[in-house]
Amino acid sequence: MEYDHILIRYGEIGLKGKNKNKFITRLQENIQYKLKDFPKIKVKRTQGRMFVLLNGQNPAPILERCRHIFGISSLSLAFKVENDVNKIEKATLSILENSKNTKSFKVAVKRANKNFPIPSQEMNHVLGSYLLKNTSNYAVDVHNPDLEIKVEIREEATYITTETVQGAGGLPVGTGGKTLLLLSGGIDSPVAGYLAMKRGVELEMIHFHSPPFTSERAKQKVLDLTKALTVYGKSINVHIIPFTKLQQEINRVIPNEYTMTVMRRVMLRISEIVCRNESILSMTTGENLGQVASQTMESMHTINEVTNYPILRPLIAMDKEEIIDIAKKINTYPISIRPYEDCCTIFIPKSPKTNPKREKVNDMEKHNDFSTFINEAVKNREVIHISDIDSVEEEMDRLL
Repeated sequence: MEYDHILIRYGEIGLKGKNKNKFITRLQENIQYKLKDFPKIKVKRTQGRMFVLLNGQNPAPILERCRHIFGISSLSLAFKVENDVNKIEKATLSILENSKNTKSFKVAVKRANKNFPIPSQEMNHVLGSYLLKNTSNYAVDVHNPDLEIKVEIREEATYITTETVQGAGGLPVGTGGKTLLLLSGGIDSPVAGYLAMKRGVELEMIHFHSPPFTSERAKQKVLDLTKALTVYGKSINVHIIPFTKLQQEINRVIPNEYTMTVMRRVMLRISEIVCRNESILSMTTGENLGQVASQTMESMHTINEVTNYPILRPLIAMDKEEIIDIAKKINTYPISIRPYEDCCTIFIPKSPKTNPKREKVNDMEKHNDFSTFINEAVKNREVIHISDIDSVEEEMDRLL
């Protein structure tokens, strides 16, 4: 007996009340999009569940893609049988006899279809007794079984599973609007992007590039980080901002201890223009309260002044080790630690101001207008489209 379905469960979506259908529809669309190069499969949904019909396709790469799709709580390979006691019994027997290294088992029935004549607990006993009568090498263990056979009796059919794969959780990407992620190339900002996506947010990236002070390898690092994040959503546009002239001008006219503050304000001004041009409603940063001079409460208060766009800061209260753990889990950490510096590190002042005042910074900027440089940087930006789908062969190579 071969698995013919993948059963998909969703958690938080089920609590969305009248808007639930919008979230479920987007999740189905996202699954179909991620599996578009598996032409034989079909994605269907029933009350409270979604299924991928495998139609003979190898389930390994399909499971791998699905477990990274936000909105999926968990998923399992499943056998589908008719809502018939005899057929359910034979299916569970086949699963038990074909299991490896199994000495004990447990049956767990969930009767979602209340028209099915046998209640869940009684059906547990029916199936358990049948399996014991037709085998001789197994025992029932309801507390710590080697194999748990889960039976979901639904309106249209019964689905039998034995293993559960943890999903990505969260909300389907595309249900929470779009944000512009300020992507530096370090450890923090890709993790911030991942967490924003987990709340249903689509990403575009903005990166400030300062050649020849920053190399092409630093730029490539940012593109590789973006590629790593497309695993959890769709293709992503990266806006590469030529930042050399602006950084040089800031460092020429602004006192050294205030250059970081002014540079961050200029970055937000540029990001806001890109947001307006691309109909993006917010920005996201990898800021973490107190981590560096520009991320103190006073600094963020002064830097934020230049925009009224919402700034999402998913990492604001995390410890660095927590951030690193997530970066390793999502495979951005090895890319982030490549030794290629970004524009924020090459011009860092020796003693940056940790409590810059708005009034003082406004006075400096009043006497040094950066608008011409800002408009030129936006006009000359490079937009790079990063595709989200690797070939099935590449994915299978990784799995093997």
